[in-house]
Amino acid sequence: MTDSKYFTTTKKGEIFELKAELNSDKKEKKKEAVKKVIASMTVGKDVSALFPDVVNCMQTDNLELKKLVYLYLMNYAKSQPDMAIMAVNTFVKDCEDPNPLIRALAVRTMGCIRVDKITEYLCEPLRKCLKDEDPYVRKTAAVCVAKLHDINAQLVEDQGFLDTLKDLISDSNPMVVANAVAALSEIAESHPSSNLLDLNPQSINKLLTALNECTEWGQIFILDCLANYMPKDDREAQSICERVTPRLSHANSAVVLSAVKVLMKFMEMLSKDLDYYGTLLKKLAPPLVTLLSAEPELQYVALRNINLIVQKRPEILKHEMKVFFVKYNDPIYVKLEKLDIMIRLASQANIAQVLAELKEYATEVDVDFVRKAVRAIGRCAIKVEQSAERCVSTLLDLIQTKVNYVVQEAIVVIKDIFRKYPNKYESVIATLCENLDSLDEPEARAAMIWIVGEYAERIDNADELLESFLEGFHDESTQVQLQLLTAIVKLFLKKPTETQELVQQVLSLATQDSDNPDLRDRGYIYWRLLSTDPVAAKEVVLAEKPLISEETDLIEPTLLDELICYIGTLASVYHKPPSAFVEGSRGVVHKSLPPRTGSSESAESPDAAPSAGQAAEQPAVIPAQGDLLGDLLNLDLGPPVSGPPLAASSVQMGAVDLLGGGLDSLLRSDVGGSPAMGGSGFTAPGPAAPAAMGAPLGSGLGDLFDLTGGVGTLSGSYVAPKTVWLPAMKAKGLEISGTFSRQVGSICMDLVLTNKALQVMSDFAIQFNRNSFGLAPAAPLQVHAPLAPNQSVEISLPLNTVGSVMKMDPLNNLQVAVKNNIDVFYFSTLYPLHILFVEDGKMERQMFLATWKDIPNENEAQFQIKDCSLNADAVSSKLQGSNIFTIAKRNVEGQDMLYQSLKLTNGIWVLAELRIQPSNPSFTLSLKCRAPEVSQYVYQAYDAILKN
Repeated sequence: MTDSKYFTTTKKGEIFELKAELNSDKKEKKKEAVKKVIASMTVGKDVSALFPDVVNCMQTDNLELKKLVYLYLMNYAKSQPDMAIMAVNTFVKDCEDPNPLIRALAVRTMGCIRVDKITEYLCEPLRKCLKDEDPYVRKTAAVCVAKLHDINAQLVEDQGFLDTLKDLISDSNPMVVANAVAALSEIAESHPSSNLLDLNPQSINKLLTALNECTEWGQIFILDCLANYMPKDDREAQSICERVTPRLSHANSAVVLSAVKVLMKFMEMLSKDLDYYGTLLKKLAPPLVTLLSAEPELQYVALRNINLIVQKRPEILKHEMKVFFVKYNDPIYVKLEKLDIMIRLASQANIAQVLAELKEYATEVDVDFVRKAVRAIGRCAIKVEQSAERCVSTLLDLIQTKVNYVVQEAIVVIKDIFRKYPNKYESVIATLCENLDSLDEPEARAAMIWIVGEYAERIDNADELLESFLEGFHDESTQVQLQLLTAIVKLFLKKPTETQELVQQVLSLATQDSDNPDLRDRGYIYWRLLSTDPVAAKEVVLAEKPLISEETDLIEPTLLDELICYIGTLASVYHKPPSAFVEGSRGVVHKSLPPRTGSSESAESPDAAPSAGQAAEQPAVIPAQGDLLGDLLNLDLGPPVSGPPLAASSVQMGAVDLLGGGLDSLLRSDVGGSPAMGGSGFTAPGPAAPAAMGAPLGSGLGDLFDLTGGVGTLSGSYVAPKTVWLPAMKAKGLEISGTFSRQVGSICMDLVLTNKALQVMSDFAIQFNRNSFGLAPAAPLQVHAPLAPNQSVEISLPLNTVGSVMKMDPLNNLQVAVKNNIDVFYFSTLYPLHILFVEDGKMERQMFLATWKDIPNENEAQFQIKDCSLNADAVSSKLQGSNIFTIAKRNVEGQDMLYQSLKLTNGIWVLAELRIQPSNPSFTLSLKCRAPEVSQYVYQAYDAILKN
């Protein structure tokens, strides 16, 4: 006999034995077999071959066996959908079983089996279970509706389950109410626009009644739902607060935080003069303190939430400083959070306690913690003026310990104290100078150099100290190099006779031997200031410095208000709104606090803040083309070549449209640059953007209303934000920024001319060099009044395409000459190609098919448009606004195919196929064109239009 028997037995082995046991007549043996199957499944073995045998065991009255079989079914139904259909009859029968536990088990399992074929059979049993007399079955059925909605939303809506769910909110059983709320909230999250949880005072009353009796997780669902409600007045807000307050004494920390969230939100509507407001503040402190006696992980979550609460309402915990004192056995992440909150709560009343604690922490062994403690002493000095003296002496004591990292941190914070209280504590400088040699961290070295430069007149050997840093100038970090450059220039302005050599040395190191552009630029600025106007240099470099504010790391108020609405969720731990870390197509709804009582201003909507994700890419500066610049120089800057007359409406619009870009453009384009940044920081992505040669300097508000410059866009054509084309430095004080737009068939160059010189500018004229599409001004550049210093003027210059043609590289490069009474200036910029897409670019279907086949395949180019979350209809209408027309739309294997055409001003047709997969944010764009060199720029236009 051969060895083959081993193979036959192992092949049948375990599975074969289990199969036999599952078909046994003995109930006990069957149950044991099913347990073995589940055990194998749990450790990852494939037991799907036993599907029919396990399904046969469903016909049993034994609840334990039934649960096991249902568990198996949930796991394997997806891979064996045809077999799973066999189990449907048993499910339907089980949904009518006299035992409510079996009815609930059946409906729960059917909801977990994500197989389309089964969902159709689920509707009838689910409808019965939603109206079952037993509350346990009803609460299970409520959750099942949410699961079914996730698999097939349309089916749930057609079957009317959503209305039944809404009725369950009025159910007599609190657990059913809680599950109905949870299910509706889940569905509403994936459909932010639908108003499913239509809350009114009556339904709120029912929820509050159920709140007292349901389980802890049920309470959390109901509290989260309450937090989304907007009471109609302060009386209603107060009555809700009164009924929610008992939840603060719950044992489950999640319930406590959800209750805190509701109270923090509705407190906004209560007047601070109310007695109840004071009572509520007192009631909020104990539960938050209690959370800090939990295990460290829970403490950390509580502390992150408390950090937000303290920033919003410090008065809640102002008497509870002691609970935030660090314990020796706290993990480092808890220690650092507690420190942060201690500083936020520090006040004149408790500063002595706080300082004693912080001094203690500064002698700990954990380096990170010690650093933060030393910084905290500095922050206290800046926050509580009366304590500054004590803080400085504490820091000096710490410097005397000569522990390297303590000394370095102390010097960094003393620099800030000098900034906050000038001419008060400079007597300590001598002590600081003794520790110069021990500094090896860039931040500490930079701080020390700043101190030496700022107080050079009080330090006898300041030049020697700075010279010692200068020896290793190229090995220093940028931060130190920049600080050293400024400090030596300050020293020179204070003691010019002794330090001339030193300043020349540092200027040549910074400008000639350095390859860091920031350092070089600063070096050149100082060099020119010192060589042309030392008085001006003194005013600039030794100017009065503004005092620094106490809290530099506070969360921005609108973001803080939004985060308060997310207390007890991940957003409150990350201190970021959900939209910053939740990916996927589900729309994240921005929340904000209700408007304060008695104040006319409503809560700012966080939507207004430009998201960080839009940070602009700086476009590349186009290399000047040497041979063509000659052409530009020889241009006669007389009035430009006249072209065909413009459509009158497009120019007249400017007079009517006071908002500059029209409200539609304001809503359509992303608002560029926050006012704090001083201007429109956003440029169109990629090379489609005009060359920016310097940062724009417009005022934030001006830019907000001036997105498209001067002319209202009638069609929905995308207009890129303005960028600086000609910086003032290169044009003797004339700064030109602009963008291109297309409105009702005519192209415009929207310009802003700013006079940053000291003399009046007049006699403006403009001329273009020959370019790929013959773009030329269609009218003279009309600046009606002379441009006074620090004045700006907006002009919309109509363009035509009848100028001389010459192929440029890149294809969309435009070289421009602008003349005024001072000189002639030249710059080049890139125009987005979609300004050349004409209005009659829609091709007939048959013509499209014929042309597509006719254009050779080697002319086809493929591109990827990444990170675009629009659906096919939104894409189609957005592109149509910019004259890209959809000829046909097909759905192939679940992906949408859009067939599109566009026509350029010079008659070139471009045909496109855009492939969109619903779940994939990357689109595939195929372009066919008889002039394939255009494709790259057409793709850039698609990309810019779809992402803005």
